[in-house]
Order: sequence, then C-alpha cells, then structure tokens
Amino acid sequence: MQKSKTIFWDWNGTLLNDLHICIDAINILLRERNKPVIDQQIYRNIFTFPVRDYYVKAGFDFEAEPFEKPALEFIEQYEQLIKEAALFDDVTESLDYFRKMEYKQMILSAMQQDLLNELVSSHNIEHYFSKISGIDDHYATGKVETARKLISGLNSHDGELIMIGDTVHDHEVGEELGIRVILVSRGHQSEERLKETGCEVAQNFKQVIELINP
Repeated sequence: MQKSKTIFWDWNGTLLNDLHICIDAINILLRERNKPVIDQQIYRNIFTFPVRDYYVKAGFDFEAEPFEKPALEFIEQYEQLIKEAALFDDVTESLDYFRKMEYKQMILSAMQQDLLNELVSSHNIEHYFSKISGIDDHYATGKVETARKLISGLNSHDGELIMIGDTVHDHEVGEELGIRVILVSRGHQSEERLKETGCEVAQNFKQVIELINP
C-alpha cells in the first residue's frame, strides 16, 4: 500500500502575500500612539510568535495598556486593508501540482478560524484542502496544538508529512511534532532568520517543489 503524503500549508506570508498589509496596519496603531513606524526590513527582523513579543519589539507599552487592545485594533485595520492582498503568483499552480501528485493538503494557521475561512474562500482555493485549521481568537499565540490535532486525525501517521511556512515558529511546530519543514523566505521573516533554524529554505514554490521531488 502506498504511504500517505500530507502537506500542511501556513497561510499568512506563505500562500497569502499580506506582508505589506500587516506593516500598514501596525503603523496605523503606532502613529496613533506617537511611536516610530517600522519599515519592511525592521518588521521582518522583529516579527515573531507569540505576537505579543513582536508588539513589544515594535514599541508598544503594555504597562500603559493591555495587549488585547492593540491586538484587536490591529485586526480591525487588517480586515479593512486585506482586500488589497493577493495570493503569491505561484500558489494555484503549486496546489495543482501537489494535488496531481496525490498529496493531501491542509492549511495550518495562527489566524482566527472565521477570518481564515473567509479569506481562503475569497481566493477560491478552498477546494484544494481537506482541512482548514485556524485558532479560536485573534491573539496568534501559536499553532503547535492545532498541528497536533491535525496529525492525530490522519488515518496514517507513517506517511510523508511536510510543513511549508515562512516563520521560525513553523520550524518550531515541525520540530515539536517531528515533521519535515520547508521555509519560504518571501514572507514575514527575513531569510537570514529562517536559515538560522537549520531548516531547508526556499525563495519560492518552484524551489519548494524541487526540494520535495528533486
């Protein structure tokens, strides 16, 4: 019997090109607090999970206000701007490729579930995925437990499991669960930070495909 093959796709910064949206949204909040704004280089060097730590690095003061306040304000701004974000150009052809290669494909995201469902559906790619898994709130604490549940729900655990993401946290999830991780360096964290994990790093999905099926 052929072993199962499963890919867990991250959403933000991996399939959805929303880097500029996240920078614009956080800068709106920083300006309202008379804090210095950040550019793409700074953002990609400080963004992290849990995102509370990123907010501190960006200049928010949680002695002056609770984390939940800017976190929810960010989501409000993000939802207003997100219509400007597109999928990366090579997403659909890559999803097609892995479907033809008989990979089961799932989305594993630290985005709130309802918003995730809405965005995936708006880009007309939901039919590629057997499962679309986000989290219950907007605070993006991480996705280890979500990944654990997805893996436990698979019929077979001895097949090929691959996570494709764009952050150090994706590496951490894969390491925790013992699965292969490939990181793509055009998303929310710099290539230098991704390479420090020791993971395989690709610049686009063509290179991802070459790593999986050389």
